[in-house]
Amino acid sequence: MRNKALLAFFVAFLGFSVHAEAQDWALSTNIVEYANLGTLNAEAHYAFDRHWNVSAGVRYNPFEFDFGKEGGARNKQQSYALGLRFWPWHIYSGWWLSGKVQYQEYNSGGLFSKETREGDRFGTGFTGGYTHMLTKWLNLEFGLGFWTGYDDYTEYACPVCGVVTDKGKKFFVLPDDVIIALSFIF
Repeated sequence: MRNKALLAFFVAFLGFSVHAEAQDWALSTNIVEYANLGTLNAEAHYAFDRHWNVSAGVRYNPFEFDFGKEGGARNKQQSYALGLRFWPWHIYSGWWLSGKVQYQEYNSGGLFSKETREGDRFGTGFTGGYTHMLTKWLNLEFGLGFWTGYDDYTEYACPVCGVVTDKGKKFFVLPDDVIIALSFIF
């Protein structure tokens, strides 16, 4: 039920404007995320001012890989974020700073050790970066960021055995965004 509510909120967020003027919208995908065991991702932006835009992003990874280990390697997740980005010069060009709120449901492990961790994270993130205009309609973005918040997790001895080794709730600070993204402006 919670996933359906988040998806409905994301769709409603994208449809809040009835008209789109030239260069107000952007749709981007982070190429680096695909190297993270095939994490699919997209982020939509709407510029409401010369220096500000709002964004909504989603990441999804349903994949599990068998590298000859018991249970395979995984970084399964579904992640939803809403953010605000400030552009000192002009939207969709040059340096920028952004903040966001984010929710993530995850299950990861099996790559470097058999231990697997799953849970839910809620928090805020901060990112900074630079956008280079390739053409009038296409940009290349670079950025780095982190997020911090609350993690409700369970750790298991292996990906498929179900033996719980730790369970709890704690605050976290994690690197979140390494961005090399293509952005289509329309």
